[in-house]
Amino acid sequence: MTGAAAPSLVVLAAGLARRYGGGCKPLAPIGPRGEAVIDLLASDAVAAGFGRIVLVLHPETGPAVRYHVEHVWPDWVGTDFVTQRVPLGTMHAVLAGRSVVGATAPFAVANADDVYGEPAMSALSTALGADTGEHVLIGYRLRATVATPDPVTRGICDVDHAGHLRALTERRGVARLDGGARFATGDGGSPAELDGDVTTSVNLWGFRPAIWEVFDAAMKDSGLDEDAVVGHGSVDERPPTEVLLPEVVARAVSDEVGLPVRVVPTNARLIGVTHAADLPTVSADLARQVASGLRTPVTFEPSSGPSNRS
Repeated sequence: MTGAAAPSLVVLAAGLARRYGGGCKPLAPIGPRGEAVIDLLASDAVAAGFGRIVLVLHPETGPAVRYHVEHVWPDWVGTDFVTQRVPLGTMHAVLAGRSVVGATAPFAVANADDVYGEPAMSALSTALGADTGEHVLIGYRLRATVATPDPVTRGICDVDHAGHLRALTERRGVARLDGGARFATGDGGSPAELDGDVTTSVNLWGFRPAIWEVFDAAMKDSGLDEDAVVGHGSVDERPPTEVLLPEVVARAVSDEVGLPVRVVPTNARLIGVTHAADLPTVSADLARQVASGLRTPVTFEPSSGPSNRS
């Protein structure tokens, strides 16, 4: 379903996949028919009611992503490409998409290396369509977001009785114990172990237009200026700091104004690619979803509409 009223999905595809070992992780062929990560992500988003897919690209890997999309995705899928000139963090990447999303419309944000599932995408699209004035975070169970024994980073949510986000803490080195009933953490933080059912953020957000003011303020406070960061767009160099989306939202939630973020729970399973060694496991998970009827075997529902790509 597409249309002028349908929200856009900003896909953060400008990362350089250092933990993955280089390469272009959004193009990793994980589907049963060799579909790339972003193929499955975008197909689920379109089926869930998102109107346009806005891909935020890196200057080096972006051309490969754009070539793939232009030659694989149907022309009727609304697609825009923008470039994050220097890697100043995930929030900065979202700002790169504002010229396409616009300053007056709600929109969603997702990682380019995660397949969130159509049920989670539909829950997000529905929540954004409700005129509540609240921002939205899709909350997964931790056990549903970790497919392999390799450690990952996850955002652990503190949710109040009314379903609003109260705090968001990034935990690193999160690894399964007891098959996913519990998880160890390797960052020295507290608690040292996490319950497998704890509410978890994997960067699937819905935002109202008021968020741009928060993002602009965070960028200003960071002191970073992309025009002044020279040479940090290469694979071998990094800027002195980054402005990260989860950290900005966490600060805004906890400040005295209190950014209103509703956490919408989902029982969906995240299929994510962090390490190259994850590929066989996530491919098998997706094949099982197709075999059990949880996922359609064909990406993108056919349409007779005109080309909608810019």
